[in-house]
Amino acid sequence: MMSDREIKEAVLRELTWDTQVEATEVGVEVDHGVVTLTGTVSSYGKKSAAQNAAHQVFGVYDVVNAIEVNVRGKQVRSDTELAHMVRQSLEWDGRVPDDRITSTVEHGVITLEGRVDVWAQCEKAERTVRHLTGVKEVINRIQVAPPPIAPSQVQQTIQDALARRATHEAKYIRVGVEGGTVTLSGRVQSWLEKRAILGAVSHAPGVQAVNDQLRIGLSR
Repeated sequence: MMSDREIKEAVLRELTWDTQVEATEVGVEVDHGVVTLTGTVSSYGKKSAAQNAAHQVFGVYDVVNAIEVNVRGKQVRSDTELAHMVRQSLEWDGRVPDDRITSTVEHGVITLEGRVDVWAQCEKAERTVRHLTGVKEVINRIQVAPPPIAPSQVQQTIQDALARRATHEAKYIRVGVEGGTVTLSGRVQSWLEKRAILGAVSHAPGVQAVNDQLRIGLSR
């Protein structure tokens, strides 16, 4: 197991390596594997990128993202401008059902609402607007309302997907389904493997929400 000091050094190196993040703007503290990010950045995209960078470091269990977004100068957009940018971005992305998603913009904070068929569409909509210039925060309230499907069928679909996309880790993952909520537990070896598993689950019909209890580490 890595010590907190080793994890902190690794996170700082990852932030320095990631071109989406200004490492000097981000502070890092680690307590028993839990990383807290602080500081001020100029965009919500940088805040999200810092969080993703920290998650990719081996030994990191959880990340508390306390980074503040301060949009300055030419990056400042009026709420009206942002609203138009959000609509155009959703319309241009063919993987998002833009006609079923609405947005509210207030002081640079975007709130997404609507109903989609699969969890992947909910996540993609957020990623589509996250990096727009002038965005301070994205609140995702999109609901997943798939066609009725039996929990046993959801579980089998997910297990089949895990076997295809994460063959080395699938046998260590426990899948629970209650209603439309899927609970994933067990251990994976890296943040990338965790993302692959979550990606497989997000495309399964019938999944309305995911309770992610996956841990990163070698011990099972």
